[in-house]
Amino acid sequence: MEKEHLSVKSAIQFKNLGVEMGGVSILENINADVPEGECTAIIGPNGAGKTTLLLALLGEIKYRGDIRIYSHDSKSGVRIGYVPQRFAFDRGIPLTVIEFLSMGVQKKPFWLGIDRSMQETASQLLYSVKAEHLLRRRLGALSGGEMQRVLLALAIQRDPEILVLDEPDAGVDMKGGQVFCHLLEHLRIEKGFTQLMVSHDLGMVAYHASHVICLNRKLIAEGAPKDIFNKGILLDMFGPHIGELSFRPIKDGCTECDEENGGGVANA
Repeated sequence: MEKEHLSVKSAIQFKNLGVEMGGVSILENINADVPEGECTAIIGPNGAGKTTLLLALLGEIKYRGDIRIYSHDSKSGVRIGYVPQRFAFDRGIPLTVIEFLSMGVQKKPFWLGIDRSMQETASQLLYSVKAEHLLRRRLGALSGGEMQRVLLALAIQRDPEILVLDEPDAGVDMKGGQVFCHLLEHLRIEKGFTQLMVSHDLGMVAYHASHVICLNRKLIAEGAPKDIFNKGILLDMFGPHIGELSFRPIKDGCTECDEENGGGVANA
């Protein structure tokens, strides 16, 4: 992975990226850009390699080709925050949210108390994701949406230049997913980070994303939602099982389509 300290329009570039696992090709010859400061969504069917692309970016798996990350910080390099799709932990552990956010930061044991500065930092982080009321809550008692906000607070703790999210709308209801995406948009504009996320919710992507990367082991297409959400590209990506859709142009960040069963962009 190359890190380049340049002022460019691309925050990330994938160059001829390929990934194999157990002799099976997962991704082949991916060439795609992630525009700086924007919200880029990665979409595709199950098994298309979406999460694999994120793991390659995070350096968690081996890959062929290059991933170029452009940073404005010539000293410490690029800062990346990550919100996983699922966070597995023992819900019986008596760990509070403030203790969770302090892990890896506070040096002294928790039973000696949380430093005042860490309490203030944790409170501010939770306030920024509209979850300050969770500060003393036990981690195992959180709902899916509440846990999502705590993980987001943890991800922005280091003021990332790039925020990577694997299906931020998973595990929450439609309204909760919409609220979370509006929150992400507010934070991205306020803090100026580049957002890269995987999503199955095409309606949410059409509304919130400014750039879309379409995968099905290979790059199917990339571009603005208004150029991506058409019947030809979606059939190439998802196959005929997506159903017969009659798309109208996207207007003001919202896609409209007619389905046999009653309208709206289907989840995929």
